[in-house]
Amino acid sequence: MSSGRPMIDRYRWYEYVAIYCGMALFLTFVLAPFVEGFLVSLKPLTHLFSSPYRFWPDDGSFDAYVTMWQSVPLLGRYIVNSLLISTVATIAVLILVVPAAYAFARFQFRGAGALLGAFLAVNMFSGAVLLIPLYRLMRSMGLLNTYFAMIVPGVAFLIPSAIWLLRTYMLRIPRELDEAAWVDGASRFYILRRIILPIAGPGILVVALATFIGAYAQQFIFALTFNSKSEYMPLAVGLFAFFGKERVVWNELMAASFVGIAPVMVGFIFLQRYLVAGLTAGAVKQ
Repeated sequence: MSSGRPMIDRYRWYEYVAIYCGMALFLTFVLAPFVEGFLVSLKPLTHLFSSPYRFWPDDGSFDAYVTMWQSVPLLGRYIVNSLLISTVATIAVLILVVPAAYAFARFQFRGAGALLGAFLAVNMFSGAVLLIPLYRLMRSMGLLNTYFAMIVPGVAFLIPSAIWLLRTYMLRIPRELDEAAWVDGASRFYILRRIILPIAGPGILVVALATFIGAYAQQFIFALTFNSKSEYMPLAVGLFAFFGKERVVWNELMAASFVGIAPVMVGFIFLQRYLVAGLTAGAVKQ
């Protein structure tokens, strides 16, 4: 018979120890590179390769966070470009994915499974494999050396996973809501706009955040191939400016990296509550 206690309260003390030790080990491997990178940004450049190596800097400072703007004057432009490209790509993906996910979740049509499988197969190909045909396509469309040269390929590679995520969320929304509105004379567009979208808000937020992070992370290869103008470069390519001919300014490079990801981290912190709600919706049976 069930004791009525939550499953988390049924663990023995040594199981708690094993769980927390596993979590600590996992977090150590995940967070250690970020902690080391932040400490590197605080160290003077002359002390980075001193012997013996010191993990915690004795004379650390935030000077690199000031001098990096002087070393790379366009750094602010690179950060703005990354945010702009990711934001436009996210908006474009949502505009295309929301009706597509609704169609896959609510309509029965021939070839739906095969089409979903084809979407998933797209994610199996790296952008590097398709660089040559993509380059020819961008050139024929006149999009080289523009923001769209980095936005259009990014959107194409982000749409499949976004459709899968949002379709899965919409499948959990009871069909009775659609049928009741349909009986009352509501159109499909009205049902999508006034019923499905408000309920699917947390799921859409999850898709938007995942898309934004994906667009932010995949800018490097497309910008390096399809763009040669520095004013359009995203942060991922702009960081190469810290690689000099004789040395690499590691402390400023790390500082610029953390400043570049700071807007994404701040947004994630503020949206964390909604993100968790979207990820766990439907996980608990009512």
